[in-house]
Amino acid sequence: MPDRRAAQRAASFQCLFGGTPDGMALLDPSGAILAANPALERLAGGEALRGLPATRLLAPADRPALAALLAGSGQRDLRARPAGPGLGAWSLTSELLAGGGRLLRVLDHGEGDRAEVPAVNASRLEMLGRLAGGIVHDVNNLLGIIRGAAEAVRTLGLPPAGEAEVKGIEDAARRGAVLIAELLALVRPQKAAPCSIVLDAAIEALAPLLRRLVGKAVRLELLPGAAGLAVRLGPEQLDRLLMNLAVNAGEAMAEGGCLTIATRQAPGEAVLEVRDTGCGIPPEALPHIFDPFFTTRATEGGTGLGLATVRDIVGAAGGRVVVESRRGQGTCFRIHLPRLEAPVEAAPRPAPTGEAGPILLVEDEAVLRRLAEHVLSRQGQVPLLAESAEAALDLLEQSPPPGLLVSDISLPGMDGRELARRLRLRWPHLPVVLASGYGGAGLRAELAAEGFHLLAKPYGSAELMAALEAVRRVPVTV
Repeated sequence: MPDRRAAQRAASFQCLFGGTPDGMALLDPSGAILAANPALERLAGGEALRGLPATRLLAPADRPALAALLAGSGQRDLRARPAGPGLGAWSLTSELLAGGGRLLRVLDHGEGDRAEVPAVNASRLEMLGRLAGGIVHDVNNLLGIIRGAAEAVRTLGLPPAGEAEVKGIEDAARRGAVLIAELLALVRPQKAAPCSIVLDAAIEALAPLLRRLVGKAVRLELLPGAAGLAVRLGPEQLDRLLMNLAVNAGEAMAEGGCLTIATRQAPGEAVLEVRDTGCGIPPEALPHIFDPFFTTRATEGGTGLGLATVRDIVGAAGGRVVVESRRGQGTCFRIHLPRLEAPVEAAPRPAPTGEAGPILLVEDEAVLRRLAEHVLSRQGQVPLLAESAEAALDLLEQSPPPGLLVSDISLPGMDGRELARRLRLRWPHLPVVLASGYGGAGLRAELAAEGFHLLAKPYGSAELMAALEAVRRVPVTV
């Protein structure tokens, strides 16, 4: 009879131990886990816990407090952070059992903390939005100066070694512009403008820059398999997507390896795969890699923006991202994008429009103004130069009518958009190019509604000349 009662008590204990929603563990006198219930194993991320020290359940900073609790010399209730990544908190209590062992109980407060996460992120984004609004104009101006100066140096004629150095400067400026664009996209998300690219051709065009990003120790392999297939992405979006994944892959292959970018067709979609042979992503980090600000490289300068940007770009295009990773075996990002059913046909190019007058160039940054003047002068243009909208209006009182306006939007005093409106009252068919570092789809659409063309900062000579050609070929309707 005693044995039967003992068996019944043991069965009852196992039922309660296994069925309780709180985490529980039986510990031996040394604090090692003899048994853990399913609830605790779930809280610990599914890890096998038997035989591990109970202190391993917590973040390193909180382990001494748990050791004191188990020794009976600390506080009776302990609130601490779990060992896994992310926000959350546990309450832990310990009861002494016969034989010197202990029963550890873990109560998860993560739901309450996770409910605070959106508010925390919203506060962060609001703060970053204000910060971005204050500095992005100046940063893009600086990047524009760097790009423009590098292009100007190239025109002087350089030996191959010097040419390579200048190219590196230009690439660094472009990467800076991409980072600024990522920050803006995160704190001021906008709906993507309709656009399309031929996937394989766009990847091939970006390959030289990707090779420089990953470094000489990493081999870049392209496996195009989407022959002529178009997807609804803009060139800048694909560049940002691939550059972020390439940078991450290069850092995961510090000792060298292979980065493979492959494409293939699937029913109704194009599949883009970016695979590396690096160290892989820790399993506990995988659920969080697309969270804004989450990074496993905080001490190495990681921002936690790269993969959040990838997710947003793919999501805006109606696609999805699947990630596979194993420690020591590399990572694969598989991106599924809706394919365009019909090839995108180029619209017929109308004849250039616009009057024959000089280009009015309005830019408050003296160095950028001079660089733009240099670009236009190489094309045989003699622009009218002004550092503000007011100065431009004064200049036009004693100058011939302008044939085209190029102006920064953000100017001291009257802004570039208001200047363009005033000039259109006098010259209704005046082509207008407005430059801004806030070059999102929303702003582009707003300007297009008024017949203005957006030139995203920082820009180089090629982007400036392309904008001038584009705006001249679009008749201004009154």
